Amino acid sequence: MRLDRWLWAARFFKTRAQAKTAIEGGKVQVDGARPKVAKEIAPGCTVRIRKGSFEQIVVVTDLRAQRGSATIAATLYEETPASIEAREQARALRQMQRAGLRVPEQRPTREGRRALAELKRDGGEP
Repeated sequence: MRLDRWLWAARFFKTRAQAKTAIEGGKVQVDGARPKVAKEIAPGCTVRIRKGSFEQIVVVTDLRAQRGSATIAATLYEETPASIEAREQARALRQMQRAGLRVPEQRPTREGRRALAELKRDGGEP
């Protein structure tokens, strides 16, 4: 089965065109090599997929020509333990970073908005 079609069927990308663009851009590797769009894959192949700073390493377990539901798509691959651990660490880091950000408890009042506008207008001078 073609790599771009499998990535689409396994729901890594919404369209085959997006899968093709990712493969051509070097965001997808098969067994450690940079493949072409029409690369034939089989069960047992290791596929590395990068989306932004997120990276996922999966082993192909099944092939399916049609795109099905998410539960069916999840049976087409098995994520490696190292990939799962890295994803969990990244999630924990994002949560810690978000916890450090100050979130206002409510919207600013009319006076608060005017004070902010005045500060911006004056260039931050008191």
